[in-house]
Amino acid sequence: MEERVQKIIANAGICSRRSAEDLIKFGKVTVNGKRITIGDKANLSDDIVVDGKKLTRGRRLYYAFHKPRGYITSLKDPSGKKTIFSLIKIKERVIPVGRLDFNTEGLILLTNDGNFANKVMHPRYEVKKVYHVTLDKPFNEDLVKKFKRGINLEDGMTRPSIVKVLTPDKRIVAIRLHEGKNRIVRRMFNYLGYNVKRLVSVKVGPVVLSDLPVGKTRPLTTTEVVSLLK
Repeated sequence: MEERVQKIIANAGICSRRSAEDLIKFGKVTVNGKRITIGDKANLSDDIVVDGKKLTRGRRLYYAFHKPRGYITSLKDPSGKKTIFSLIKIKERVIPVGRLDFNTEGLILLTNDGNFANKVMHPRYEVKKVYHVTLDKPFNEDLVKKFKRGINLEDGMTRPSIVKVLTPDKRIVAIRLHEGKNRIVRRMFNYLGYNVKRLVSVKVGPVVLSDLPVGKTRPLTTTEVVSLLK
């Protein structure tokens, strides 16, 4: 079965589909020795070379990782900031599924399966994500309705989300949502007059951070992977 080459590259975990398209535009992808253009298709049996390296389909890898604060989720950073890959001890190449910003900590998934990454990240699949948010002042529970209706930020209305107070002083809340816009949780609370003091990702779909040590990984269970791929 033929598929667009950028999809094959992304599904092999080399990079995102958009990055694959950029590689194709710059002539860094060949199929059976010929440079291709955006939209060209290939079979997995074809000889596909991406930026000088032959594309191979090895075993699929799925991990949970406990990201510390003070690290970025890129493979490398031109400004010299620490990346999570200085902590990850996985021999095979994996990519982060989505992003946690420099000051956000907690659960993030890692994989070399582009299809899996797309299903977790794309809002269409509505994979729910839960964060624990520490605020600079007590949360006004009257604002729960605003989160349910959506908040009109500079890049549009957010999807409905659920907020629940976790502590008697109302300074720590849980928020459940299924979109991954840049810094979305911080921006929602900032819009309503709160400063986020700490932000922890605690759940992605069926995968829970639980007692996974900071800076460590664990393989996802078959049940977790199957649930996320549905």
